[in-house]
Formats: sequence, structure tokens, C-alpha cells
Amino acid sequence: MKLVADESVDRQIVDRLRQDGHAVWYVAEMATGIGDQAVLGMANREEAVLLTADKDFGELVYRQRLVNPGVILVRLSGVPPEAKAETVAKAINLHSAEFAHGFAVISPAAIRVRH
Repeated sequence: MKLVADESVDRQIVDRLRQDGHAVWYVAEMATGIGDQAVLGMANREEAVLLTADKDFGELVYRQRLVNPGVILVRLSGVPPEAKAETVAKAINLHSAEFAHGFAVISPAAIRVRH
């Protein structure tokens, strides 16, 4: 799967997804401090699903109706980084087809996807 990981995503998640063979563009490595619209634009250009811990992307995708190839919102606050990485990797490996062109939320209790 192709992913653009926002700066809000832990490095451990990015590293784990790369270990699984996913192509991950990590904003923290490329263009720190860019705005949310620029991050979403990068995901659109790369035709990659956006991975973020920033709830503001829901506003951009749904209220402003900006085109996107999919958003995965990681809501795992308080979970240790390595455990977050395993949870996100497992969710992506099991549900990647469902995440395309949807808005997914990964939380400790569930994975929800809205199209």
C-alpha cells in the first residue's frame, strides 16, 4: 500500500509499515512544518492513503470536500509507540482494500471506516 504519513505519526509506525513492504512517504523526513492542505495534496499526487493522528483532516475531507485517496486517523493516545506500530500495521495489512477512498479511524477498541 502507498501511504503518506503526516508529521503527527510516530516514527515507529512508519518504520513498521516500511518493514512490511509498504511505500511510505513521511512528511517529517521531507517537508516538516507544511500545512494540512499541502500534506493532503501530496497524498493526492502520490495516489497514497494519508496516515495521520490529526483530526483536522476530517474537516478538509468531509466539510471542504477535498479529494483524497483515503485517510487513516490513528487514535491511540496513551498506547506505547511500539504497540501503536503493531496495531496500525495489523489494521493496514488486514483492511487495506477497505481504507482506499474512505475515512478510517483506528482506536484501541475498533476500526471504523466511512466511505
